[in-house]
Amino acid sequence: MHSLVQPNAWVALKLPSGNLRVLQVTPNTTISLGKYGSFPSNLIIHRPFHLTYELQDKLPGENFHRLRIVPASELYSDILTSTTSASSPDGDTPITNNDGDAENAVPTSIEYSLVDPESGAVVAKTDRAELDASARQTLSVEEIEALKKDGTDAGRDIIAKLLLSHTALDQKTEYSLAKYKILKTKKYIRRFCVVPMDVPMLTHWQLEVKDSSKILDMRDEMIALVGCWGNVHFGGEDRRENGEDGGNAIDEQEALEQQTSGRWLAVDDTGGLLVAAMAERMGILYPPENEVTEDENEPILSQGECSNQETATKTRDTPSDKNDEPSGCNIEATAQAEDSLQSNPTPEIAIRPSHRNGKPKEHSSKPPFANSNTLTVIHANQQPNLSFLREYGFDVTNPSQKQDHPLASHLMTISWLQLVDPESDATYTTEIADIAPEVLRLWKTNRRGTYYRKRRRWAKIRHIVDTTRKGEFSGLVTASTMDPISIMRYAVPLLAGGAPIAIYSQSIEPLTALADCYSIARRAAWVATPPDEIVSKTTEELENWAGNEEFPLNPSLVLGASIQTSRVRKWQVLPGRTHPLMTSRGGPEGYVFTAWRVKPAEGKVEARGKARTRKRKLDETTKE
Repeated sequence: MHSLVQPNAWVALKLPSGNLRVLQVTPNTTISLGKYGSFPSNLIIHRPFHLTYELQDKLPGENFHRLRIVPASELYSDILTSTTSASSPDGDTPITNNDGDAENAVPTSIEYSLVDPESGAVVAKTDRAELDASARQTLSVEEIEALKKDGTDAGRDIIAKLLLSHTALDQKTEYSLAKYKILKTKKYIRRFCVVPMDVPMLTHWQLEVKDSSKILDMRDEMIALVGCWGNVHFGGEDRRENGEDGGNAIDEQEALEQQTSGRWLAVDDTGGLLVAAMAERMGILYPPENEVTEDENEPILSQGECSNQETATKTRDTPSDKNDEPSGCNIEATAQAEDSLQSNPTPEIAIRPSHRNGKPKEHSSKPPFANSNTLTVIHANQQPNLSFLREYGFDVTNPSQKQDHPLASHLMTISWLQLVDPESDATYTTEIADIAPEVLRLWKTNRRGTYYRKRRRWAKIRHIVDTTRKGEFSGLVTASTMDPISIMRYAVPLLAGGAPIAIYSQSIEPLTALADCYSIARRAAWVATPPDEIVSKTTEELENWAGNEEFPLNPSLVLGASIQTSRVRKWQVLPGRTHPLMTSRGGPEGYVFTAWRVKPAEGKVEARGKARTRKRKLDETTKE
């Protein structure tokens, strides 16, 4: 995971109201926050995540806002002030006023004060006796609108004036006063926090903001359960068979060991969320931090140059109230970068290096896939639906996708047709003939490029299909709307012995039917009265047996079948008022089927050694 905001990366802006705004940080553009202002995107590029920014007022002659990093002492000033404030030093019980007359209220030795975060001065103070006369003034609607249009001091002026003009501020308790201030701060302060678009943030954004059905209502805890029970982890460094590492080709035995370690099989109908979560565990989701993409070769301009360019920000806005947050941007916050970029009127433009170096480019038909730490995705369509991987700089449907991304060499996709019956797939069976280099030199450039593209595509598909059908995968992870029994019929024979299986489903009924196929009673019936179709079959044929009505699957291939679920619930913890929050999100509960792949023993199993009964042990003890 990157620690700095990278150019052209997708990030999430967390607003004071708790809403999220997801956007792509494109260099030399302007990020607009609606009526609250805009700022150059270069101000947050190459800066750490989780910083809180505040938009300052526009300087004379500038049409953009500068950013200021809000320190932690200012963010938590209210908490620090309440901790150090004096409250009832003698431990007296506060005296309440039954008539409710604020002017005749008796002091209770409890002092409520509002402190300016920057200067530390007390804005308002009350001991339930009487407020200052200036604090009783009430702002009109026209005055509030004028203050909102003015927007000075990042919205803190209007918050302070609203608090001072509240006529019933003296009747509020300390908790109510703090709550009122938080509500006004969320509404008028102009701040935002830049958070990374990791898998938990993507899951939260899809569940709470977008369409949760696209990810099958998978929550964070369910993604974690599937990853843990699937034993998804980093599978080790890869050494290519073509000898790219160190220039020495590895032998067939080492290649076979690499192919049987760190290879996972997945069926993903969540748009790529499950694949992203698995790739994050395997360490292949994020590109190198010092990677420079083609778009980054453009110079990053200074603030003045960036502000003169056309505003071009790709955003995904959260639904919000149109009265308070136009364009889905609930940003009542603004920020300034503590060190502004220096102006550069004549920036140097980086020249892209040539790949040829005066020599013709060599085209290799060998597929650029790794042997270990790989992820193979089975899909039902012509192209896999892994659209969420674009948030991490990888597009599986783009034929010109750069090979520098880790997923380009560690992610393989195969259709069910290519897995079950590859001979029916025209792309797999239609071989592109190998043409001599002398003949290729005589062809035109377009024809030669088309030949190389078709040749690489055919070699890539042949490699994926052949290696997948060989099997020996380290685990199976599934989140699909397909019948899990049909998935297990073709996926279980591809797993190595002891490989874990984790299948997610929105409802429990499909997983219950699957667990019944591997139950102890079904396995005992298989051993006692095996079906007539398997009497003369070999072990390999039994693993690929299609099943019948009584035994849909071979129950001897899987052990430890179980179903479980988990849901994290938020609780309100207060004295005498502890209970789960009633505003939690509903939706499907979600269940996970877990099991382990086993290899049935061939022949008769016999116990060896001398068995000693318990009775004999008791007799020896009595003699002693």
